Amino acid sequence: MKSEVKARPVSRWRGRRLGAFVFLSPGVTYLIVLLLVPLALVLSNTVFQRGRFGGVVYEFTTENFERLVDPLYLGVVVVSLKLAALTTLVALLIGYPTAYVIAQLPRKWKTVALVAIVLPFWTNFIIRVYAWIILLSGPGLVNSLLGTHMELLYKQGTIVAGLLYSYLPLMVLPLYSAIERLDPQLREASANLGASGFTTFRKVTLPLTVPGVLTGCLFVFVPSFGNFVIPEILGGSKSIMVGNLIRDQFLKARDWPFGATLALALIAVLIVLLLAQAWAARRA
Repeated sequence: MKSEVKARPVSRWRGRRLGAFVFLSPGVTYLIVLLLVPLALVLSNTVFQRGRFGGVVYEFTTENFERLVDPLYLGVVVVSLKLAALTTLVALLIGYPTAYVIAQLPRKWKTVALVAIVLPFWTNFIIRVYAWIILLSGPGLVNSLLGTHMELLYKQGTIVAGLLYSYLPLMVLPLYSAIERLDPQLREASANLGASGFTTFRKVTLPLTVPGVLTGCLFVFVPSFGNFVIPEILGGSKSIMVGNLIRDQFLKARDWPFGATLALALIAVLIVLLLAQAWAARRA
């Protein structure tokens, strides 16, 4: 009898492990096949040499990491950081008031506003980017409305506009979520104590929504920094960002080891940003 009582917890424990294994298997397989294996391949290729006609020669070298500090490539990184940071700043300046206003709307209008925010995501990303060419080209809609013939394409400002248009919803939605979670009584208490609307915003609303600000900034900065489609289409051949550089190393120069080294450096930068965002969110 005692042996049966002892056997039941053991069989129940095994059943739980089997259930956990069954439910976790798809996710774990996905991570292994599509994340860890490609990452391991990228990491391994960074220490090998480029083949004479492309590909990888499995002879150890540190030359790929030495090339990372070449002024030519550092310049591309600086440009990418500048454009991504500018896009993030403008998205924050536009996104915060937008999210704040949406959070104050009646419930039914909130739904309408949020649908309008995410509506561009229902259209293919490439089509949306190409639409900017129709708008900004020489005989395009903008010049027609202004009665001018300005060259609006193939400039860094155009790239920022394209990135901003594509990723602004990723700033608005986390901010809206953070503002929506605020307890209205806190702002009412601040107003009852004599604080002005601006003081209440500066000392109550803004500090309590810092996690949403950090999340939105990260969501906009990360895809902007590594994007290569928008710089290619709207920036032309003179505007190269990190994403374009990595793509060119793999597809044009066929220098897979150096392309892998650039990709690894980009991943390292993004991991640092994620850790910094998590640290700042905990302290906020």
